[in-house]
Amino acid sequence: MFKKILISTDGSELSNQAASAGVDFARRMGAQVLAVYVAQPMEAFMGFEGAAVAYAGNYEKDIAEQAGKYLTRISDLARTAGVKAQTLTVSAYNAADGIMQAASEEHCDLIFIGSHGRSGLSRLVLGSVSSRVASLSKISTLVFHIKQEA
Repeated sequence: MFKKILISTDGSELSNQAASAGVDFARRMGAQVLAVYVAQPMEAFMGFEGAAVAYAGNYEKDIAEQAGKYLTRISDLARTAGVKAQTLTVSAYNAADGIMQAASEEHCDLIFIGSHGRSGLSRLVLGSVSSRVASLSKISTLVFHIKQEA
């Protein structure tokens, strides 16, 4: 049914729960996995381009290390489950846009994404990547509701 499933991560423990479920789902579907981490460009934090250039060397290195750590976790899960996996880091100001762009460019047929289940003010302030992806994506999206520990 599905051949290539995008699983996104932000490195959090809740994201890891969703990734584990996504890899298991891919195994049951006989699909391969594309693990994606979306990094915001330096300019998103610096406010103006001049400062971004001054710090770009360390920022780029730090982001690459962070992305590698987060994506290795998913590729290790996939290897253990016998699922073929690729990893990809994309740069985008908005995580949802980066996820949808990667899914399109890499010809994925499903996005498997976790939802923290925020509501009320926290959802309004923090936004919801999963809601944005589910409502705007042109391909199928499976939203995995993460069980938060008390």
